[in-house]
Amino acid sequence: MGAITAIVSKKNENVAKTAVTMLKMLKHKSTETFGLASPTTATIRKTIEDLQDKDPNSPVLIGHVFSKILTSDKPQPIKLDNGTFVFEGRIYSLNTEFSSVEFTAEKLNQNLENAEALIKDFEGDFAFAMAESGRLTAGRDSLGLYPLYYGENTDLSALASKRKALWEIGIKEVHSFPPGHLAVVDKYGFKFKPAKTLVHAKTKQITMQAATKKLSGLLQRSVKQRVSGLKEVAVAFSGGLDSTIIAFLAKKLGVEVHLISVSLKDQPEIEHAKKAAEALNLPLHIHLYSEKAVEEVLPKVLWLIEDANPVKTSIGIPVFWTAKEASDMGFRVMLAGQGADELFGGYKRYLNDYLRYGEESVQKTIFNDIAGMYENNFERDTKICNFHNVELRLPFATY
Repeated sequence: MGAITAIVSKKNENVAKTAVTMLKMLKHKSTETFGLASPTTATIRKTIEDLQDKDPNSPVLIGHVFSKILTSDKPQPIKLDNGTFVFEGRIYSLNTEFSSVEFTAEKLNQNLENAEALIKDFEGDFAFAMAESGRLTAGRDSLGLYPLYYGENTDLSALASKRKALWEIGIKEVHSFPPGHLAVVDKYGFKFKPAKTLVHAKTKQITMQAATKKLSGLLQRSVKQRVSGLKEVAVAFSGGLDSTIIAFLAKKLGVEVHLISVSLKDQPEIEHAKKAAEALNLPLHIHLYSEKAVEEVLPKVLWLIEDANPVKTSIGIPVFWTAKEASDMGFRVMLAGQGADELFGGYKRYLNDYLRYGEESVQKTIFNDIAGMYENNFERDTKICNFHNVELRLPFATY
């Protein structure tokens, strides 16, 4: 997958060189094209050097680094009647017309106010930015599945798919763009507006049978949306309940499913994965690593996740290995079970919370964990998979 940038000068100065610097920081091994657009012009080139020669001379610019996942993916930015547009991620719809970037661009062409509707009405993992005269409009999906960061200093306001693109241009304080929000960005800075955000709803009492039926329907629909149009898909597979259910449902939908398990050598979990794969009657690809391999991959993972948190890093290493193996096998889309433990109280700390403080407390803890998954899990895993040009799709993480 690719990445986006957006930048506004607070002093009405040309920001072309700064925008190119940001694009350089977003480049990776699978990058095919670079794009840069002012509110009135859009340029796409195969190399960053060629793009540097096309100075748009504008205080408002958006950029795109393109890596193809699906055959329908196309380089950007896209020219609108009253601006330009970049979009990264995926909209999920059983109607392929509604899931295309071109369809989204056309909706914005009809009315720029449709940017809010894009967040409210569409299911997906995405971030976008529009360049208009004197300002930017940017947004992020309601759960924050696709990474987007923002920051400002005395000269600039900017956004990017990676923190390092903002650090590189002198923005020291970088923040995660709030999920489900729109932002209008001009020479005065950022103005955020909620469009579709998580709300802690009241608990409803229903029967186990009704809950099972409802949950089954929602999960089947989510998996169906995420494999629609695919002939094959990889599944990050542990042999646990979450990844096993996802693999089972994907197989049931007629997609060729390949299970990928990674582990350190001589660990018992691989036997669990083998038994689960056998029960599913699906091919399992096992890749074992040494402790030395952990030391070797650690700097790469730290560079990708842009966070020195030891817990995030320890989780990021097997994600890196799994995405690498999926990419080496030729897969461009990988399903995984992230989000299930938070949704269904799968961590022991929830039980401890319940026993110590009661039902209301654990409900609040679970909600806060779900609301914080974008910073704790999604951004890390998506950036790692993007490095390997593998699109991560998470059926449990749906609004």
